[in-house]
Amino acid sequence: MAKARAIIKRLKAVRNVRKITRTMELVATARFKKAMDRAIQAAAYTRKISEIVADLSETIGEGSSLSHPLLQQRDTEKKSILLVITSNRGLCGGYNGGVLRLAQGRIRECRSNQVDLNIEVSGKRGIGYCKFQKIATSASYTHFEDKPTFEQVDELASRYIDSFIRGEIDRLDVAYTQFESMSRQKAVVQTLLPIGKLQSGTATPAGDKPKVEYEFLPSPTEILEEIVPASFKARLFKCFLDAAVSEQIARMVAMKSATENADGMIRSIRAQYNRARQSQITSELSEIIGGAAALE
Repeated sequence: MAKARAIIKRLKAVRNVRKITRTMELVATARFKKAMDRAIQAAAYTRKISEIVADLSETIGEGSSLSHPLLQQRDTEKKSILLVITSNRGLCGGYNGGVLRLAQGRIRECRSNQVDLNIEVSGKRGIGYCKFQKIATSASYTHFEDKPTFEQVDELASRYIDSFIRGEIDRLDVAYTQFESMSRQKAVVQTLLPIGKLQSGTATPAGDKPKVEYEFLPSPTEILEEIVPASFKARLFKCFLDAAVSEQIARMVAMKSATENADGMIRSIRAQYNRARQSQITSELSEIIGGAAALE
């Protein structure tokens, strides 16, 4: 049986690890609450602006030639971009693994269809994975932390819009973890360009959906020029917000599990120490009694 001193040393090490995991759990919890508030607010805005774009597209599309380049479906897909959103830090369970597996599936699909795919990665974990797998990337980003700003995303979104309108790309997909609720997040690959036909936030039967009539001022063309790009930027921003809150949830759960495991190890090591100490005491008592008997 191990000596009591060695067991105490191991117990101190486990206690130190528990302090770290517990602290990281509390930090992730605090960051999660702030990130969730931002994600919920962005979800409401994104849903409403998508409803407006859908209604405008339907209204203008009736007997009208007006449209927007971001709404037009391409006949063939020749060049595409895949944006993969991962984390800069680890210790968040299977958060990155789920996104990267779906990204690999999209890469294989493009290769089989002979589509020229440019891969852009956000997050050090995704960048490291691509280097390890020898996957060529056209761009990488590490400045999107747990508080992505709209200005940061707007710069990226504007470049995508310009490339799509000029015909340099035919499709934009984003692989990220979608936040649905505290207990449900799932990795998805979502097509953001072309925007295509948007659905309203609440599903209603086609016959029951109220028809919205708009009066355009100054003109439908100018309104589409403003609101369609704004809708795309809002959806891309929501992807980054969803990824941020999902990362904090994954890290919070992982650190909570690690802390509970450390508690179990501490209880086990304490019991082991008590047995070792009891064995030493018994051995010392036996030596004392044996020495006393020899003196007699």
